[in-house]
Amino acid sequence: MTLARRSLRRVPRRRDRRGRGMRGMLHPVSSPGYRTRAERFDDLVLEALEPIELRWGSELADLDLAVDDVPEVDRTAPDELSWGAGVLADAGVPLAQLVPSGVDPDGMPSRARIVIYRRPLEARAKGGADLADLLHEVLVEQVAEYLNIEPDAVDGGGGAE
Repeated sequence: MTLARRSLRRVPRRRDRRGRGMRGMLHPVSSPGYRTRAERFDDLVLEALEPIELRWGSELADLDLAVDDVPEVDRTAPDELSWGAGVLADAGVPLAQLVPSGVDPDGMPSRARIVIYRRPLEARAKGGADLADLLHEVLVEQVAEYLNIEPDAVDGGGGAE
């Protein structure tokens, strides 16, 4: 009986005695401050991918795109820094990774995907336009690796092979 009484206890309410509590949302939906940095970054990634997808849409049908904040680190050593295949790195810091299709650790088939790392890219960009250009370059490199063609061909310098 005492166990049942403990589980029914309620947390005391916090009172707003003088009406000075939050009255509404901090930012209205229409203001730029409403969206988080991660949501704005996701929009930039989709904008950077759009011209590539218009040109190579049918070839990219089996490719997924993901955004992570930072890359996962399995092990580190002060004198050794190496990344696996498909990693696009700048000064030893991975910016994106192409993960080939295969079988995941649970034994389920997985699709190929490009993983974009938000925080390293934001740290390297000087502003919004610079970040958009950097994202476009990274996506061109990763799509070129996925399609096994030159990056100039992906960006419009050559034709489909």
